[in-house]
Amino acid sequence: MTRIPTKQEVLDWISANPTLTSKRDIAKAFGIKGADRIDLKRILKELEAEGHLEKRKRSYRDPDRLPPVSVLQVKAPNADGDLFARPLEWHGEGVEPIVLIIARASDPALGEGDRILARLTVVHEEDHNYEARLIRRIGTNPRKIVGIFRKGAEGGRIVPIDKAGSTEWLVAEGAALGARDGELVEAEQAGPKNRMGLPRARIVERLGDPTAPKAVSLIAIHQHGIPDDFPDKVIAEADKAKPVGLKGREDLRDMPLLTIDPSDARDHDDACYAHADDDPKNPGGHVIWVAIADVAAYVRPGTALDREARKRGNSSYFPDRVVPMLPDRLSGDLCSLHEGVPRACIAVRMQIDANGNKIDHRFVRGLMRSAASLNYAEVQEAIDGHPNDRTGPLLESVLKPLYAAYAALKKARADRQPLELDLPERKIVLNDKGEVESVAFRERLDAHRLIEEFMILANVAAAETLIAKRSPLLFRVHEEPAPEKLESLRETAQAAGLNLAKGQVLQTRHLNALLNAAAGTEDAELINLSTLRSMAQAYYSPENFGHFGLALRNYAHFTSPIRRYADLIVHRALISAHGWGKDGLTEDEIARLEETATHISDTERRSMMAERDTTDRYLAAYLSERVGNEFTGRISGIARFGAFVKMDETGADGLVPVRSLGREFFHFDREAGTLMGSDSGLIIAIGQRVTVRLTEATPVTGGLELELLSIDDQALPRGRGPAKRSTRRKAASTKRKKDKIKRKVERKRRQR
Repeated sequence: MTRIPTKQEVLDWISANPTLTSKRDIAKAFGIKGADRIDLKRILKELEAEGHLEKRKRSYRDPDRLPPVSVLQVKAPNADGDLFARPLEWHGEGVEPIVLIIARASDPALGEGDRILARLTVVHEEDHNYEARLIRRIGTNPRKIVGIFRKGAEGGRIVPIDKAGSTEWLVAEGAALGARDGELVEAEQAGPKNRMGLPRARIVERLGDPTAPKAVSLIAIHQHGIPDDFPDKVIAEADKAKPVGLKGREDLRDMPLLTIDPSDARDHDDACYAHADDDPKNPGGHVIWVAIADVAAYVRPGTALDREARKRGNSSYFPDRVVPMLPDRLSGDLCSLHEGVPRACIAVRMQIDANGNKIDHRFVRGLMRSAASLNYAEVQEAIDGHPNDRTGPLLESVLKPLYAAYAALKKARADRQPLELDLPERKIVLNDKGEVESVAFRERLDAHRLIEEFMILANVAAAETLIAKRSPLLFRVHEEPAPEKLESLRETAQAAGLNLAKGQVLQTRHLNALLNAAAGTEDAELINLSTLRSMAQAYYSPENFGHFGLALRNYAHFTSPIRRYADLIVHRALISAHGWGKDGLTEDEIARLEETATHISDTERRSMMAERDTTDRYLAAYLSERVGNEFTGRISGIARFGAFVKMDETGADGLVPVRSLGREFFHFDREAGTLMGSDSGLIIAIGQRVTVRLTEATPVTGGLELELLSIDDQALPRGRGPAKRSTRRKAASTKRKKDKIKRKVERKRRQR
């Protein structure tokens, strides 16, 4: 009888022979034949169950080792110019192995982001565990640069357009793609970075005139790496989609659900309807329906559409365009709840009492038909007594019941006390040429607040349902402020003569008391901005840590699946939890929930930064014709290199460089958040009212440079002269010595 190897002997063989790991190879190595193969199969199964082995097709490998041929992603070269790579097939439990790429003379140049197929060899070096030899490059994702091309004798340079003023890039003559001097271009890194000199790049797209209105958002899109073209396969999948019918759904087509959106809305993903509750057990109560586009019916897990939607994470909105999460066939057509058209939806029926407290809710998968697509302004005008032809027929039967339910929800909101920040939102108005026509502040109507409260209630219902059904989901998390940020807010409040309670568990009601105390005073904007800055960043997580700002224990995003991937995940979780179909949350998605949460939190921040940069550039373009004009504003930030001012008229932020603050040295106090003049004693601090002169506006970067003229209506004092820092230090040292001598003489005089 053949001796069957022990488990350890099998593991040792697999480790020593990573390319001979099939059951046939192992049996041959140990001379196992015939019926004895059953025992070998049992041993391999046990090792697999114990986690020592991982089955890959018909072979086995150690899960804490990389396969001999692996897909790698090239990292940036280190200080010595060595190229390392991240193993994309690493699934082990320990520290991710370090892979060094051994380049041969015949290999193509590899750069950061390149994906390669490589053959690996196990080594035992101090700085790496594997050595990789290139088989072939299978895809690239090199670093991208957006900037202004400056033509030179042998190619040229790219000057980045970001405010940070990062390094310029060299472009070889054959890598300029015919770009003209001064043209906006997108380029990618060309090979590994040189140890000395400027890095090299090759131009991959010419974006045109950097001062053209259409370039403003385009710069941000390319600079932040927001995908703005759908792959052909994704478009093909979207084009094949057909409208969903009634089968297996609740018929909601006769319910007068309305969509209420901005007048320029590109899509409609939520609709609502309310009526007085006829349940005698709920006197004065209301029933609220919120219906949301059933995107999950069209975007199935694992499809090209789903992968692209997850990659984007969310839609990005700019004054002149939208970069959607889904192709227009879905976002603007099949999934959009257009007036008078049957549309698939997931709806929630919520029952609230007379004080706005939710006492019951249930979800359905339905088919609806929007009774009307209205905008906020016309709805508010109708309620205020000025209905139009669209809102008039709906006023008594639909609009007034909506506002009656909202009035009840306001009572519950007042009891809950979510954070009530008062920070006007800027609205950039463009003309037909894409140029800035005006900068205004968006009007906040009760119609806006009504929809917000309905959506918040629906989001809470989704979270509570999935928690009750023990279903995995993504929560929208907003943690309470960090202690150091609260202390900074407390100091700002005290400087304004206000008080923030200390020594108790912080609640939003405490912050609201501070905001209410500041309301109507000169410090109102300062306190609102400082409170906002003390807040933590909201994010997505499979774990529930509550939503501090909304004062809610359970909260998830359910109401915008056309533009947010997080909401699509919640929809799929609801589908699985209710057994509505096979298009629910898959096991693979559940396993990747934490990874998905991190990714879409990052894409959300990416969009916010791109949208903010675009606003800054539009404002700089708008103000570029007013260089030399004076503006009022308030100090909004302090740094070592200067002070930031938020201007009243436009809300634009500009920098007063410290070099322009008179002929003296300014000391930066990080803890106090101040700049103090060494000669004049002038203190510049957050919240001070100022008058400034606009000295420079750069639309390409969005930068504004200001000159400080007065602080709190007092002319800016000037220092005594441009003394060098070393001279000032010597003078200060001499003064300290003289003071010491004087004190010594005074002590002796008293002793006598």
